[in-house]
Amino acid sequence: MSYDVQGVIASTRLLRTVTVTLTHTRLGSLRQGFSLLPITDELFDSVVDYTADRMQEFRRLPNGFDRTIAGWSQAGPVAYVEAEYFGGTGEQRAAVWHDGRLVLGPLKVGEKEPFPVEGSPISQALRYLGARNDGLFDEFSSVGLGEHRSNEGWVS
Repeated sequence: MSYDVQGVIASTRLLRTVTVTLTHTRLGSLRQGFSLLPITDELFDSVVDYTADRMQEFRRLPNGFDRTIAGWSQAGPVAYVEAEYFGGTGEQRAAVWHDGRLVLGPLKVGEKEPFPVEGSPISQALRYLGARNDGLFDEFSSVGLGEHRSNEGWVS
């Protein structure tokens, strides 16, 4: 089975507030007070700025959207995450902005690379946001990111 999710994670309150003016947004509910804003094709097309530079560390972050995330982070920490897996192998990428600046990452674990002792890039980002692991599972699983395997699953 595959897993392919790209999106913005922050507190539900923060994301509800900052996405009011965006079209093509639908938040996925996570545990521990967080939500996921999946980067669907429609959202990508509505926010991409082709005149802006692209953050090369990410595959799906729309050009210029890192500036938007930085602005949102004035209200609290905001993470951008990407995970792509098929048949147990894949990649994770993550970064966190807070107070208008990049404070963590970009972090990446490539195909066939082990996670660092600090945890996966996404778990590290979630930990910065305040997520807790439950002792059995990492932050990724504890907030429920595995409940849907694609951006489409999060918005359906």
